[in-house]
Amino acid sequence: MIRASIVGGSGYAGGELLRLLLSHPGVEVEQVTSNAQAGRYVHGVHPNLRGRTALRFVPPSELGACDVLFLAQPHGEAAKSIDRFAALAERVVDLAADFRLRDAETYERWYGRPHPAPDWLPRFVYGLPETNREALRGARYASGVGCNATAVNLALLPLARGGAIERAVVEVKVGSSEGGARGGASTHHPERAGVVRSFAPTGHRHQAEMQQELGDFELFFSATAVELVRGVLCTAHVFLREDMEERDVWRLYREHYGDEPFVRLVKERQGLYRYPEPKLVAGTNYCDVGFARDEGTNRLVAISAIDNLMKGAAGSAVQAMNLMLGLDETAGLDFPGLHPC
Repeated sequence: MIRASIVGGSGYAGGELLRLLLSHPGVEVEQVTSNAQAGRYVHGVHPNLRGRTALRFVPPSELGACDVLFLAQPHGEAAKSIDRFAALAERVVDLAADFRLRDAETYERWYGRPHPAPDWLPRFVYGLPETNREALRGARYASGVGCNATAVNLALLPLARGGAIERAVVEVKVGSSEGGARGGASTHHPERAGVVRSFAPTGHRHQAEMQQELGDFELFFSATAVELVRGVLCTAHVFLREDMEERDVWRLYREHYGDEPFVRLVKERQGLYRYPEPKLVAGTNYCDVGFARDEGTNRLVAISAIDNLMKGAAGSAVQAMNLMLGLDETAGLDFPGLHPC
């Protein structure tokens, strides 16, 4: 049995990670740390786990050795203590942004400050299995993935790898849990309810991950807050290098995603859910992907939907761990979602 621990397990992503690991057939959770919640039962913070575990939060100073250590801290914290964490565990999976980018210069450009541990950046594999599966197999260190970046990367990856994109204009609509458990004015219910609020029309940090994983073409990205708790819906207006027949677009997506366990192609001729819908992937590790051609032009609209706390955080982290340890890649991730919900 693999011994796993979580640093910073009191947040939303940490709670989802704990939920997944408690149901994983090959994992035993040994410790969950929290500065603010030390001494409390885990289910006091994550009430959905009542009856599933008797674990209490412990302070980070009491963290012991384990086989795999998950870091679910706020952005910027993991890098400050990465030497200590790496000494405690054979494998480390970070859920935050600290090790997603491959070089310190790019990090400073997008995050506005020098990286606290630049020597560690090349050691981490970007933790999205659909782009880095082989590199994750047997790896010691895996980074987190940005939820918005994940939705965009998976919507565009087959077209990008096929060299079909001239430029893309992308918007994501996101739920309030993307702001984290601490909350603030932007996630306060009276301010969030009923909104469709553009909060990052330009300059969103996740764009760096998109460019890193998708390659060199013009990419313009905006993010909009909507009245969801969970979910990201990506709508990408892709201008192709040349017009493509629908069968050729299908071929690209099917060739790229035909064997992917957590990417589903959604493009129906009728019904309510003809294209990807975040509601249907809530609580799951799935990314639903679809597209629509603009007849007579070189514009293709690529669409994807994920749960930001799952495929955009904890789910991809568990999937990466499975690859790192040579386990069944889908272990612990088989929940199919709910409908109606």
